[in-house]
Amino acid sequence: MNRQAPTLEDVAREAGVSRATVSRVVNGVRNVDPSIQDLVRGAIERTGYTPNRAARALVTRRTGTVALIVSGAGDAFAGRVFADPFFGRVVNGVVGYLRARMMQPVLLFAESEAARTQVVDYVRQGSADGALVVSVQPDDPLADMLLAAHVPTVLFARPTRATPVSCVDLDHYAGGRLAGEHLLARGCRRIAVIGAPPDLRAGQERLAGFHDALARAGHDRPPAAEGVFTLDSGAVAMATLLRDHPAVDGVFAANDLMAQGACQVMRELGRRIPEDVAVVGFDDSSIAVTCRPPLTTVRQPVEDMAAAMARMLDEQVQGTRTEPRTLVFEPELVVRESA
Repeated sequence: MNRQAPTLEDVAREAGVSRATVSRVVNGVRNVDPSIQDLVRGAIERTGYTPNRAARALVTRRTGTVALIVSGAGDAFAGRVFADPFFGRVVNGVVGYLRARMMQPVLLFAESEAARTQVVDYVRQGSADGALVVSVQPDDPLADMLLAAHVPTVLFARPTRATPVSCVDLDHYAGGRLAGEHLLARGCRRIAVIGAPPDLRAGQERLAGFHDALARAGHDRPPAAEGVFTLDSGAVAMATLLRDHPAVDGVFAANDLMAQGACQVMRELGRRIPEDVAVVGFDDSSIAVTCRPPLTTVRQPVEDMAAAMARMLDEQVQGTRTEPRTLVFEPELVVRESA
């Protein structure tokens, strides 16, 4: 005989609370004490209860689903996303917040004008309660499109133009300054930079903070080579810098992938790290630990930022805090073997 599926009453008995309390927790009602919420969620896990999403949607007018949209450009964009550990950290932070509230993300890609239109239509038609947007494209119109469609939206990183949308971001300038101060404190005097494309605001802010740290110590603007946040571009940039400035004794790369590429080139050329050249990256991704040697880097708390992004969207959907706001996180220098 088939065992009957667990019910709200089963969860209530397991948790020692009323059926109405269980219902409020399942439906995401806010006025439930956090300790009671934890009690009910534990009982749900033990009993194996699965909410009827169709019935829940009729009550709450919510799907329990959030669109996590990665926006960029190019046919190979999705492949580049999965190759960069940054995006995995975003997903981990979002899932960590949503799972505790019995919500799920749907990963969508917007790599072209047609794809952006399709994504907006998908969310607007009620397939998700709102949108979390991670964009690597300057002047990306996706946020404006979602807002025009009255879709609750939160961005990872501030938009380049004035848009009334909530977002989380990092103080990239402060992070660049930390990198510069650390290389100077190590005694580096012939410092070079592997920078980012000039149209990427975050990368340019990192470089501005780095340049200002060196300027305050009386140093001229260092030689630079531009990368595109990939390992290969970091390797090419490092080879160029060593060719044109062979006496370089310190390098700041605007992300960890480019720093790893730089380290590979220096090992191939017999440069010791950090004895001959000290290297500082940015992000504190998984690459920072697996790099040879492990990278000194500026930590961007991506998981915490992504969780905050999901919380801000949840508040919008719930109607508890709907005004646009920006939450800026502080970077931290993580010292390892490369500098």
